[in-house]
Amino acid sequence: QVQLVESGGGSVQAGGSLRLSCVASEYTYNVNCMGWFRQVPGKEREAVAVIRAGGGSTDYADSVKGRFTISQDNGKNTVYLQMNSLKPEDTAMYYCAASTRPFSYCTRDSSYFPYWGQGTQVTVSS
Repeated sequence: QVQLVESGGGSVQAGGSLRLSCVASEYTYNVNCMGWFRQVPGKEREAVAVIRAGGGSTDYADSVKGRFTISQDNGKNTVYLQMNSLKPEDTAMYYCAASTRPFSYCTRDSSYFPYWGQGTQVTVSS
């Protein structure tokens, strides 16, 4: 079973930057896809970015494209989300997710991700 732990959240001013980290459990050889999702109260969970294992294809939500970058450190079983030019509307709980399904299922569809972390809060003030 894959276990995920997020970190790096916090409170920043608009225009600032944060880098989120997600550390997977030690034995994750079959993880083919990892992603970041976010959610605010009263709204459905939104896919932010996904990446295929090994630094392959990536996909971003239009709202973060050009500002956020997802990357993966396979040796450390860690995925990162570099967030630049943060806006107040980026405020949310951010969740890391992982999937062992084939590479072709590495999309922004949350139903393809069976493993989830507990989340880390990001708050951006104006």
